[in-house]
Amino acid sequence: MRHEKLLAADKCVLLVVDIQEAFEGHISELERVIKCSKIMIQAARLLNVPIVVSEQYPKGLGRTLAPIQDILGDCYYYDKVTFSCCQDDSIKKALQKSGRSQVLIVGIETHICIMQTAYDLLVMQMQPYIAVDAVGSRRESDHQVALQRLQEDGVILTTTEAAIFEMTGSAKHPAFKEISKLVK
Repeated sequence: MRHEKLLAADKCVLLVVDIQEAFEGHISELERVIKCSKIMIQAARLLNVPIVVSEQYPKGLGRTLAPIQDILGDCYYYDKVTFSCCQDDSIKKALQKSGRSQVLIVGIETHICIMQTAYDLLVMQMQPYIAVDAVGSRRESDHQVALQRLQEDGVILTTTEAAIFEMTGSAKHPAFKEISKLVK
């Protein structure tokens, strides 16, 4: 029996939030956010974790960055104008339709879209997890304060590697060798 707060691949959906062109050159440590998000997306594919991708007003902010699109491959992108993904009916329905109770979040910006989405997930009785190395904001102070608030209010903070190995569960997992290569 595993602890209910551990991520499980069969209970989780990966939510990739607004990693878009307009943020390039403006997000603190964007390279880290991109690198860790790419690893998380690849791991989600290996572990059969559904992926939901949002784009905030793509007409104005551009599309998802090419390195992320390359990893996502043929994937549906949900356009939104709300800050919280859960305030957009189509994204909210996609998350609910997944039948999963855990939502692992990566993307931009921690103190706006990530935070508001996480709080709405709590209201929806879904447990949000944030891969802290795969999210970012323009200012580091906004990022840190948002993470502190979220943790105090019941959102589970994790890292990309911790999340991946929680979902893998064991070195006996059929995808373990490929998973291990992702985090080296």
